[in-house]
Amino acid sequence: MSIKSDRWIRQTALQHKMIEPFSEKQVREGVISYGLSSYGYDLRVSDEFKIFTNVNTTVIDPKNFDERSFVTMHAESVVIPPNSFALARSVEYFRIPRNVLTICVGKSTYARCGIIVNVTPFEPQWEGFVTLEISNTTPLPARIYANEGLCQILFFESDEVCEISYADRKGKYQNQQGIVLPKL
Repeated sequence: MSIKSDRWIRQTALQHKMIEPFSEKQVREGVISYGLSSYGYDLRVSDEFKIFTNVNTTVIDPKNFDERSFVTMHAESVVIPPNSFALARSVEYFRIPRNVLTICVGKSTYARCGIIVNVTPFEPQWEGFVTLEISNTTPLPARIYANEGLCQILFFESDEVCEISYADRKGKYQNQQGIVLPKL
């Protein structure tokens, strides 16, 4: 397995619609950067957020998720409360090739502010908008900016094609269109 370069990412994204919309250059002027980097792609967070709240005193249960656990917002920026958590989605839609696995890491601009981004790997042949998990680990409120970079996707190409892909096993998060909550 090898990490893929900007040349491979650009070619695959354009020929196979792996990332849509695709920014062939890293956009940096006045924004938290996004787009193609040397060995990855910095995705953008959309203007749709679900910010967790304890107003309704619900319990977070992945087997029985209560939608009253969060407040849904559409905004150019949102504030995540101290020691709290939000869900969001990517601007970009991804179609991962059968011989590729991705890993997501947070951007240093947010990491230096105590913002941790967790995204599970995009498995071979997974496709959809990415549901992004954002944690504010600080004792202070933290602002997140829509339509700007949030995290970087690294692409790893295998020497051989997997026997069973995410699409083959009909993964429960296939073809995500918005922020998708936990499913059994």
